[in-house]
Amino acid sequence: MRTIRAAAAVTLAISIAAGVTGCGGGSSAKGGSNDSPKTLTYWASNQGPSIEADKKILTPELKKFEEQTGIKVKLEVVPWADLLNRILAATTSGQGPDVLNIGNTWSASLQATGALLPWDKANFDAIGGRDRFVDSAVASAGAEGKDPSAVPLYSLAYALYYNKKSFADAGISKPPATWDELVADGKKLSKDGKWGLGAEGANLSNNIHQTFVLGQQHGADFFDSAGKPTFTSDGAVAAVKQYIDFMAKDKIIAPGNAEYAQNQSLTDFAKGKTAMVLWQAAASTFAAQGMKPEDWGAAPVPVGSGTPGTGKNTNSMVAGINMAVFKNTKNIDGAKKFVKFMTSDAEQTLLNKTYGSIPPVKTAQADAAFSAPDLKVLRDTLATSAAPLPQVPNESQFETAVGTAVKELWADAAAGRPVTTESVKARLEKAQQTMQQ
Repeated sequence: MRTIRAAAAVTLAISIAAGVTGCGGGSSAKGGSNDSPKTLTYWASNQGPSIEADKKILTPELKKFEEQTGIKVKLEVVPWADLLNRILAATTSGQGPDVLNIGNTWSASLQATGALLPWDKANFDAIGGRDRFVDSAVASAGAEGKDPSAVPLYSLAYALYYNKKSFADAGISKPPATWDELVADGKKLSKDGKWGLGAEGANLSNNIHQTFVLGQQHGADFFDSAGKPTFTSDGAVAAVKQYIDFMAKDKIIAPGNAEYAQNQSLTDFAKGKTAMVLWQAAASTFAAQGMKPEDWGAAPVPVGSGTPGTGKNTNSMVAGINMAVFKNTKNIDGAKKFVKFMTSDAEQTLLNKTYGSIPPVKTAQADAAFSAPDLKVLRDTLATSAAPLPQVPNESQFETAVGTAVKELWADAAAGRPVTTESVKARLEKAQQTMQQ
């Protein structure tokens, strides 16, 4: 999940970067070239519990690549709070890495700068072919109708995590499959200071992830085919209201969740204060907070009716990390070799297993490590019922504008102010006007 700071930063910087198509990063004079591939620079995103942990995980793998190819990789693990700003600075200055990780929701925005290598058929063939990758993951790598600007590296999706003891104490025998069932179960669970469902109301990105999925179920894309915002469509308004109503109307989310933005809902879940939470790959967090695997279960995110993946029943956005190459690298051959290495079956299995994510490479998913019940839910969701966030150049501005509108509606619900269709539409209309300025 990308950070709020990064989502906001691109709104200002992307307009500058878009005007410098053709600029890009690349090896310094001390680096490699196609004729003499000695060195690559790589900006990795912080996937583990710390920068040092990532270095410890990645360094042996980069050594393997050097032994196989003779190319040394200079690694820098960049915190999420700084990564997007660093990338945008590199697109304008031309001083950046050869290869880098990007949040997949940034793909279309960074694609618009013209600084990233397009992954056309020839480039995909150089790393084993586009058909090696899960379709939904590739769809999150750039605007529809254009060659992707990156290659999927780590994939994630949402699941419904539930506390087994809380369910048993409430006499609930199985997790809810529809939203009506979730609300009914949530009301049984919301008593004695405990609550049915957790949320992160002040986290703009999480707000977007959840309302996007509900919007898909209501037939709303938030943008039309020309890329213009449609935030006030009936489906978009209904989706946002349904989400806020879990607190405002159904009373299954604690009012305090309106202020959560730093994974506090997971802490509440681990402490038994909340019985359900919608999250991406939460197992390692639960373990770190003292939960045992048998304490919780994972199920597909609910839908209106029927089953996930049928009709409009998208039940997750496609989350994850993509790997990109700066177009002006002096070592394009070495960069593609490195991408091929990182997306090989062996590396995909090892790295995704370590990070608790799902390989976007189909054959790597066959490893037994990804057959655990919770990971199987994530894997099946990615394969059948996940959809990428809108792949439009101003996607990050969408996250900021609509995410803030939803945050304000959470605050209304927490304060006991009425949340009506009209008030939801008014907030979204304001967000749409912000986008059109």
